[in-house]
Amino acid sequence: MTRSTERSDATTAPTPTPGSPRGRARGPRGIARAWVTVLTGPRRFFERGVVPGDQAPGLTFAAVIAGTFTLGWTATEPAVVPGIAESVALSAVVVVLIVTALGAPVGLHLTAALATLSLLVASVETTPSFRLRDRGGVSETVQVVAYASAPMALAGPAIPSLRIACGAYATLLLLIGLHTVHETTPLRTLVAGVPPALVGYGVGYRVVAAVRTVLGA
Repeated sequence: MTRSTERSDATTAPTPTPGSPRGRARGPRGIARAWVTVLTGPRRFFERGVVPGDQAPGLTFAAVIAGTFTLGWTATEPAVVPGIAESVALSAVVVVLIVTALGAPVGLHLTAALATLSLLVASVETTPSFRLRDRGGVSETVQVVAYASAPMALAGPAIPSLRIACGAYATLLLLIGLHTVHETTPLRTLVAGVPPALVGYGVGYRVVAAVRTVLGA
């Protein structure tokens, strides 16, 4: 049975409390545990680790992933580091900090906005009348996009095949997350998930550039 409105974060989500079975643990250990769990048991993670209305842990996770990727990239390909400080090493540190503090939040929310729009399109039903299928809230989409980026922490080294593999797995995780959280059908999941994956992981994490390198384009 479907309804024509999006589930409201404020009305459907219990506020996370200490000891609650929903949501991921905080702190560095919680981030590490979430990273391992989303890579090895994504469906279970998205069922329990995504809490409506609680974006902060997902944002922190995405920032750590982006910072780790940038650190690996600048360490293995120093030529990409802009000369913004006296040394390449110091410039690389500045770049990593900027990406972590500014680039990651902006990129996450832009990708999540595209995912929200794609979900809206994927939710359209025309029979027996025009309506939108029931789906999760925006904050849940933000968290799914954030946690699905987990493989990109390993994609920093300038190895095209590695980046492609990480990007493909991140895309798969995004599809699993959208399907689990928003209860979309397989076809609707593809419609909702492919565009943000291409932009967020493909462009943002240079997977598209890696594909072009492999193809010699």
